[in-house]
Amino acid sequence: MMEKKNGFLYAKAAVAALCGAFTAAFGWLGWLVLAWAVCMALDWLSGSAAAASKGEWSSAAARAGIWHKAGMVVVVCVAALTDLVLCVAMQNLPGFDLDVDGVVLPVVLVWYIFTELGSIAENGAAMGAPVPGWLLSLLAEGKEKVSK
Repeated sequence: MMEKKNGFLYAKAAVAALCGAFTAAFGWLGWLVLAWAVCMALDWLSGSAAAASKGEWSSAAARAGIWHKAGMVVVVCVAALTDLVLCVAMQNLPGFDLDVDGVVLPVVLVWYIFTELGSIAENGAAMGAPVPGWLLSLLAEGKEKVSK
């Protein structure tokens, strides 16, 4: 008698394999980049939905949102280059003995993630969803702590 195949088990195995491969290729920093990218997309979509729910959606505002996101990509690239320059300088300049391997980019990504999450929550509130005040406070405090 043939055993019934468990599609859920195969799906879990495939997801675990993909997550493992992603982690092997990009490490924890890759997960931060992925989280930031997902947050940017959700913020743009939820912002567009919030505006549409009030009859205020416009293609000009949507384009402005995309330009805003593009500017964030530029800043993240600057942070990555800053990490690269600091790493090379610390390894090659005499008298510098600091371990600065990858300190700027992760902090910038986490700051942007908290910013995006706060904006997504605000967009949800603009669409009429109740948002716990403690969630907004937690996100604002997280952003402030990263800034310091």
